[in-house]
Amino acid sequence: MRVFATYNIKGGVGKTATAVNLAYLAARDGARTLIWDLDPQAAATFYFRIRAKVKGGAKKLLKGKRPLDATIRGTDFEGLDLLPADFTYRNMDLDLVRSKRPTQQLASLLLPLSLQYDYLFLDCAPSISLVSESVFVATDFLLVPTIPTTLSLRTLDQLDQYLQERGATRPRILPFLCMVDRRKSLHKRICAGGIEHHPDMLETIIPYSSLVEQMGLHRAPLAEFAPTAEPARAYEDLWAEIVNRISL
Repeated sequence: MRVFATYNIKGGVGKTATAVNLAYLAARDGARTLIWDLDPQAAATFYFRIRAKVKGGAKKLLKGKRPLDATIRGTDFEGLDLLPADFTYRNMDLDLVRSKRPTQQLASLLLPLSLQYDYLFLDCAPSISLVSESVFVATDFLLVPTIPTTLSLRTLDQLDQYLQERGATRPRILPFLCMVDRRKSLHKRICAGGIEHHPDMLETIIPYSSLVEQMGLHRAPLAEFAPTAEPARAYEDLWAEIVNRISL
């Protein structure tokens, strides 16, 4: 099982849209796919029309008193399951602190799922925290949506430096430029030299589009309600590039 996390220290950069669209595309291609909504705001759970509630909350999940299997829900899409968010996830840091090996906890919970799924996507809340450190241990690849601005690129550099300091256990970072508005000169300039900003920067660019915001109205991935639109095609290109990159 390959584990991806859509992650950024900053909020509002397209993490959930990325997780939902890529997980959908992976399942559509025939892969057994699971998405775990780790964000207490529960946007991914909302998109899939599933109630944001986990019996016993984060505490029972992390203690192993409620198996992840018992919490997983099927979505409207074949091959795609969801582990929903719960508002108690806002206290997950505190629950992890009480465990013996807090940074290993998520990886241990996910291990039994490794034979059930081909891909797992973790949709992460914007933070740098103990939960984040647990995600870094459990994840093979960090998908980092990055808006083409100076401060956003600076945040990417900070994340890269932090993970380098962790040594051999760090996941591979796969950043990409998103919410790109080519009417803005700064966006155009950064996109022109985007790959220079990070050695693993993906080439696919996700454009800014109101259609991404309409995912909340349709409660569905882009490919379901606007399959020929530019952002839907961009996510398809992004997934194809990711699959190619991780197979190298």
